Amino acid sequence: MSMVKSNSYLRKLLNKQKMNKRFIFFILSLLFINIFPSQCQKDNNSEKKPNILFIMTDDHSRHAISAYGSKLVKTPNIDLIAENGILFNNCAVTNAICGPSRAVTLTGKYSHINGFKDNRSKFDGSQQTFPKLLQKEGYHTMMIGKWHLHSEPQGFDYWNILIGQGEYYTPSMIENGDTSDIEGYVTDIVTDLSIAQLSARDQKKPFCLMYQQKAPHRNWMPNIKHLELFKNDTLPIPDNFFDDYKTRASAAKEQDLEVKNMYMSFDMKLDPNTFKDSTENGSGGSKTWDAINSWKNAYKRLSETQKLEWNKYYQPLSEEFYKSSYSEKELAEWKYQRYIKDYLKCIVSVDENLGRMIDYLKKTGEWDNTLIIYTSDQGFFLGEHGWYDKRFMYEESLITPLIIKLPNKDSAFVNNDLVMNLDFAPTILDYAGISVPNDMQGKSLKPIIEGGKLERKGQYYHYYEFPHGWHSVKKHYGVRTDDYKLIHYYNDSSEWELFDLNNDPHEMNNIYNDIKYNKTQKELHNLLIELRLLYKEE
Repeated sequence: MSMVKSNSYLRKLLNKQKMNKRFIFFILSLLFINIFPSQCQKDNNSEKKPNILFIMTDDHSRHAISAYGSKLVKTPNIDLIAENGILFNNCAVTNAICGPSRAVTLTGKYSHINGFKDNRSKFDGSQQTFPKLLQKEGYHTMMIGKWHLHSEPQGFDYWNILIGQGEYYTPSMIENGDTSDIEGYVTDIVTDLSIAQLSARDQKKPFCLMYQQKAPHRNWMPNIKHLELFKNDTLPIPDNFFDDYKTRASAAKEQDLEVKNMYMSFDMKLDPNTFKDSTENGSGGSKTWDAINSWKNAYKRLSETQKLEWNKYYQPLSEEFYKSSYSEKELAEWKYQRYIKDYLKCIVSVDENLGRMIDYLKKTGEWDNTLIIYTSDQGFFLGEHGWYDKRFMYEESLITPLIIKLPNKDSAFVNNDLVMNLDFAPTILDYAGISVPNDMQGKSLKPIIEGGKLERKGQYYHYYEFPHGWHSVKKHYGVRTDDYKLIHYYNDSSEWELFDLNNDPHEMNNIYNDIKYNKTQKELHNLLIELRLLYKEE
C-alpha cells in the first residue's frame, strides 16, 4: 500500500517528495486554472452540453440543512444551491439504506429490478446505468468518494472510491483498481481528489462527477478543527424523543436503533485509553460486531498530532462521565447531546468542502453551465421517536434532501410534488439531451421544473433487510401520498399502519383500525396493488 498526504491547500502538495507524478499534474493544472481563469471560462462556455455535478452525502437529514429550516446547524453553501435552484420538499427514497439507494440512483430502477436489495448484495456493474449512457455520448465521467456497492465502478473514465463504508481518518481508497491509504480527513480528501480530477480532465468534454461523501455516516468523527463547535450548547431534543410507540406496529417497539442504547465506545467515543469494558452495554450493530475494537481501530487511524487534539477535547468529557451519576432518562439525553453534536460537526465539514467545490466552479467559469444535484442516500433520524439511523418508512428516514441548480438558469423556488430518487437518472439524462431508456422506472423532473406537473399518485417503498443486518427493522413496504401513508410489515408477522400526514405529521397515531378512515384505507390498498404491478414487484 502507498501513503498519500492530503491537504486542503493544494499548493503544499507539490512539496511532497513521494508525490505521485500524475497527481502533481492534477495540481499544476488546477494552479493554471486559478492563474488563467478567463481562458478556461472561454473554453467551458463553448461546450453545448451541461456539466453534471451529482453530490451525495450519507445519512444527511433534511432537518440538518438550514435551507430546509433547520434550527440545529447553518449550511450556507448548500443553501446557496437552493438560492439558485429548486428545493424539493417531498423526495422519497425507494429503500432507505445505503447500498440499495445508490443502486437505485445509478439505474433508475427499484431494488428488486436492479438486484441490490440490501447491504449484503453485490451490484451487477454490467447493467445499464446513467454514467454509462453519458460516457457513450461523450461525457467525461468520474466517481469519487463513497461507493458501497461491493463491486468496482463501471462506466467511469476515472474512479477513486472508499473501501466499504470508509473511514473518517486516513481512509483506504481504490483508484482505478490500485489501493492506497490517504492521510487526512475523508471529507477534505474526497474534495481534494474531485477538484484535482476536474482540473485534469479533457476540457473539451462536458463532465459528470459523482462527488460522494462518507459524512455524516456513523460514527460521526468530526474534523479536528471542528471539535469545539457546539461545545457549550444544549441542543433541542425532539418532542417525541421518549416515544412509547403506543398504537404502532410491533416493528416500532422491537427495533434496535434507539439513541439510549448507543455504544459508549464506538458512538460516544469514550477515551480508548481509559475505557472501561464494564460500561459497554450498548447495542445497534450485528450480533457478531465488536463495537469496542471497531472504535479503537478508528481511533488508531488518527495521526499522533491529531490524537493529541482529539484527546484534549474528548478526554475531559469521558472523565466527567465516569464521575457522574445518571438516571435512565438523563443518560439517554446525555447520549443524544454527544451524538447530535458530532453529527452536526461532520455536516459543517461537508458544507465547507462544498463551498470549496463551488469556488472552483465559479473560478473556472463552469458554475453557470453545470447541473448541480445535492442529495443524500436517504433521510436520517435525529432523535425523532428516540432513534438514529434510517430504514423505516417514517418521514424522517423516507424523505431525503433534494436541491437542484439548473445549468444557465436561475430558478429559485420550492417544489412539493411526489418525487423520488428513482427519478435522478432520468432527470440527469434529460438535461444532458439523452433519451431516457424505456426500462427506467423513474421520471425526469425536467418537465415539472419547467412548469409542468408530475403525474404520480403515490410513492412506493420497500425495505428488505431483516432478520440479517443491523438494527432489527422488520421488512415492510408501503405507499405514501400527499395526505396519507400505508405501511405493511411482513415476514415474521403481518401488521399494518396508516397515518394521516396532515393531522399527524410525526406519525404518532396509527389509525389503521379507525373506522372513520375505512374509505381511505381501501383506496390506499388499491393504490398499493396498482403500484406493485406498475413497478413489477410480485
